[in-house]
Amino acid sequence: MKEVPMAEPAPPPVQGEEEHPSLALANSTIAMPGGRTVDLLGTPAQANRWLTERGLAPVDVAMQEMCATQLRSLREQIRSLFASRAAGLPALPAAVAAINDAMTRVPTAPLLHWDEKTGPYRATPHPTTAIVDHALATLAADAADLLTGPDAERLTACGSPPCNRYLLRHGRRHWCSTRCGDRARAARAYARRARPGTD
Repeated sequence: MKEVPMAEPAPPPVQGEEEHPSLALANSTIAMPGGRTVDLLGTPAQANRWLTERGLAPVDVAMQEMCATQLRSLREQIRSLFASRAAGLPALPAAVAAINDAMTRVPTAPLLHWDEKTGPYRATPHPTTAIVDHALATLAADAADLLTGPDAERLTACGSPPCNRYLLRHGRRHWCSTRCGDRARAARAYARRARPGTD
């Protein structure tokens, strides 16, 4: 698919993104009609803005590509787990391991270090790295909570190709947006009209 910069507005948030930032992360890459993909984390600045909008990073964090790559990588692992859960299939062990790694990466206290000249001291990791690790841990924990909590039964993929977003089903609704619902209904109507012998 052709990746495009965020030129057009992204579809509105889906049902459940407000409560579950991991769902918003999974939906931060959006397949659009015509084979285009919008990536809300495509650059470090976009990744920083996405985290800031969700209260997971300060505005002036100066995100580097390495950190944005880690965020995109976690997104793919969460998408894999959501796809497995929505389809009722076993999860990839690597995706489970990635979530567990992200949750355990954040130290609860400054770590012990040892300098040859001055001896032992305690320090926190580089501030930007610590902020990103905290954000990754928060998102991974939220994904684990979603997958094991009461909302897990409502987790589903949008039923309107080519959309690739996930949502928490509300009633019979299987679409992430009105636009996707309209597209799915139009495709069904076209398929009925196109069937031979249905005049």
